[in-house]
Amino acid sequence: MPPIADPPAPASRPITGTVTGQVTGATSGNVTGTASGHVTAPATGRVAGPATDHVAPLPGHVADVTDLFDFANSRPSRPEAPVGERRRYRTIWISDIHLGTRGCNADLLIDFLDHVDSDTMYLVGDIVDGWQLKKRFYWPAAHNDVIWRLMKRARRGTRMIYIPGNHDEMFRQFAGLDFGGIRIRRKAVHETADGRRLLVLHGDEFDAITLSHRWLAHVGDAAYTALMTLNRGVSAVRRRFGMPYWSLSKHAKAKVKNAVAFISRFEEIVAEAAGSRGVDGVVCGHIHTAEMREIGGIAYYNDGDWVEGCTALVEHVDGRMEILHWADEIARRRPAPVAALAA
Repeated sequence: MPPIADPPAPASRPITGTVTGQVTGATSGNVTGTASGHVTAPATGRVAGPATDHVAPLPGHVADVTDLFDFANSRPSRPEAPVGERRRYRTIWISDIHLGTRGCNADLLIDFLDHVDSDTMYLVGDIVDGWQLKKRFYWPAAHNDVIWRLMKRARRGTRMIYIPGNHDEMFRQFAGLDFGGIRIRRKAVHETADGRRLLVLHGDEFDAITLSHRWLAHVGDAAYTALMTLNRGVSAVRRRFGMPYWSLSKHAKAKVKNAVAFISRFEEIVAEAAGSRGVDGVVCGHIHTAEMREIGGIAYYNDGDWVEGCTALVEHVDGRMEILHWADEIARRRPAPVAALAA
């Protein structure tokens, strides 16, 4: 299995062993190791046992995470589709799912997860959209089904690494822990089958607006949400007429000169930073634009998103990389509307 570069050990005293009590309060220490018991986060309480460091609870609506450890044993509202043989890859990267928003294409992602498998899967940030959940709680059954499938993979033996992004940054405080077989890390280094070392991170670390002007990032997020509302209307009309999925927001972004310039500059900055760290390439998400190209001798990969493009980055058993456009995959399975009418 390819090695994972964990973050350096924290200076403060770690908590190790089985967590069996209640966790709450402000973060005054670091947590390392594997949580193998039940964890609850009510309004008050501390870690039971000899460890006395406080751990901050998840914000918003998440108050009891006990079910995380048994969630994979439950039944989803939508059972896994019967597939003769799943397409298998060495590694899969997905990011920017934005569970908890109406823009999330959970149906397409569920179809993807039911048709592919891998030895390793990276969740490269913005899996849950904490920004939107703080404003308005939205969590349909399909979003639960996505989480169920991800946790089920971990139980089946898939090596799962979760690298939180800026929209799910509340999980970054748990970097170094394993939850339900899913390892939470700030970043990782993946070694491909052909011996290349790839830095894996979300990418918001290189977004000047996210880092320096958080208020502007939230304004942009609100505008983006409005565009996605319009996008859903267009998609509904297209489905009604039997047409394949098409993203209005993705098309608009590709036509706006400033957006194209920002994406290009972002890619260059990320590739340059990866080169300075002595790796052969970088895999990220964040900008919702799937891409694979070489920049200054560094392989740049972006796995895209599951809001607009519905894409994933995969590594074949020989180390060859490919971007899967899942809406196109589904369209190829279905007969064209004209052919269906002719029949």
